[in-house]
Amino acid sequence: MKRCPQCHRVETDEALKFCRVDGATLIDESSSLGEVHTSILPHNTNANVGRATAPTTVLPSTQASSPTSNLSNPSRRKTAIIVTVIVTTVVAVVTAIAVNSYRSRTTATSIQSIAVLPFENKSSDADTDYLSDGLADSLIFRLSQLPGLKVSPATSVMRYKGKDNDLAKVANELGVEAIMTGRLLKRGDNLNITVELVDVRNNKSLWGEQYERKMSDLLATQREIASVITQKLQLKLSGNEKGLTKHYTENNDAYQLYLKGRYYWNKRDDENLRKAIEQFKAAADKDPNFALAFVGLADCNAVLPFYSKTISDETLPQAKAYAQRAIEIDDSLGEAHTSLGYANLCLWNWAEAEKELKRGIELNPNYATAHKFYANYLSDLGRFDEAFAEFKRAQELEPLSLIISANIAEVSLTKGDLNAAGEQCQRAIALDANWYYVRQLLSLVYLKQGRNAEALAEAETGLELSKRHSTMLGVLGYIYSQTGKRNEAMAIIEELKTRQANRQAYGLDIARIYLGLGDKEQAFAWLEKDFQAHSSTLPSWIFIPPLNELRGDVRFKDLARRIGIQ
Repeated sequence: MKRCPQCHRVETDEALKFCRVDGATLIDESSSLGEVHTSILPHNTNANVGRATAPTTVLPSTQASSPTSNLSNPSRRKTAIIVTVIVTTVVAVVTAIAVNSYRSRTTATSIQSIAVLPFENKSSDADTDYLSDGLADSLIFRLSQLPGLKVSPATSVMRYKGKDNDLAKVANELGVEAIMTGRLLKRGDNLNITVELVDVRNNKSLWGEQYERKMSDLLATQREIASVITQKLQLKLSGNEKGLTKHYTENNDAYQLYLKGRYYWNKRDDENLRKAIEQFKAAADKDPNFALAFVGLADCNAVLPFYSKTISDETLPQAKAYAQRAIEIDDSLGEAHTSLGYANLCLWNWAEAEKELKRGIELNPNYATAHKFYANYLSDLGRFDEAFAEFKRAQELEPLSLIISANIAEVSLTKGDLNAAGEQCQRAIALDANWYYVRQLLSLVYLKQGRNAEALAEAETGLELSKRHSTMLGVLGYIYSQTGKRNEAMAIIEELKTRQANRQAYGLDIARIYLGLGDKEQAFAWLEKDFQAHSSTLPSWIFIPPLNELRGDVRFKDLARRIGIQ
């Protein structure tokens, strides 16, 4: 027999020279049966232990006796040898199991990133899409509250809806290690929910479950699924796992209305944003203490001017009030502070905007929107290097976000990095060729590169996709002015003047075209109209080409000073 002097593991293989656990040279102990050591007894440095005169602890002592006298009988000696072999074998097996268990515990890698794909709606009624999408969205929200876990946002995973996805490819595109998929079937008041969690690193299913529930159990089921997922991901959670145990509402009707609101919010256009507002209002009416419903109302009202003909002063005060109400209900909700920060940003309350946006990041550092809005704040103040870093952080968290790609393109365009700006525009177009907003940026990039025909084509495509949005009209008018199409540029100016009089366009849309025509007096006059109206879009757009060409003019510096950004 041999023993390891370090871990005391006993080996019966005489040919073995080194310990299989720690590699130490084994000690040969098979020469004396009277000095057998096993790892059953604790190691003791007392010099008397193991000597022939040491008293035994195996047999009860009725009279003084030594180990050698106990072994003098051949039968007893044979029994002792058998017992020793059995004990040694047991010790070896137990040690091996312990070592293997330890190795498996120490080498198992916990999953640090996950994507929850939109659930497949197996119901015959398409109106239940809000349930399948909303359930996934709610799980995303809950999991994103957990420390140390990267969760792909809903806006990134929605592009995989209704597709036969290759999970390995999806994981690579989103930069995650695990993917959860699900199916939902609704029959009357009965729900059948099937979910599966896959570790894409080794294509191994970590967990799968089927739930038969009533619609009235939807809230509890969502919490249950989130809790099980967390266990299967082997996350080391801190505190009391607030993101999972927190009950944002106990009203199942309010929860379903909230799911409908998020469903419409994710579509990001005028019609669906207004539908989202209706659903969030209904949810808040059902449960006046449902903080997330007020967050939804704040977000919709804050972004509505960018996607509709609504002017910002009609919606921003409401956005701020809704965000404040959400914070009154739950001051620990990072999304609420982010919404309030963005509302203050649009209202030119710069100090309050910075305070709330930083608080939102502090409470939920994995919330991509918080980083994006803070980057918007930095960009509005002309701090472009800092803004670029924050936008890139937001893109790491939400790699498939269209608006974040567009924001990075804006900063790159402003800094004069046309290639980087063009790459971000193409990235967004590859994700959604029908999104008009990025077309205006790409048209300006092409114009700066001297690719006039391509610039015109992009601007005209964007105008068509946007259904003649005023921003696209302004950009196209500017490109007309720069490519010798003065009459066309003037025609767009007249159209925009009519819209602006009806509060359906901004002065900066017209200012761009006048600048292109070389009329700075008219450009500043129309920018002044936006200043008087406290337009939420003015601070950001005056730094983006072509309006940033006015920066050397003292009137630009005075305007920026009055806005509070310089």
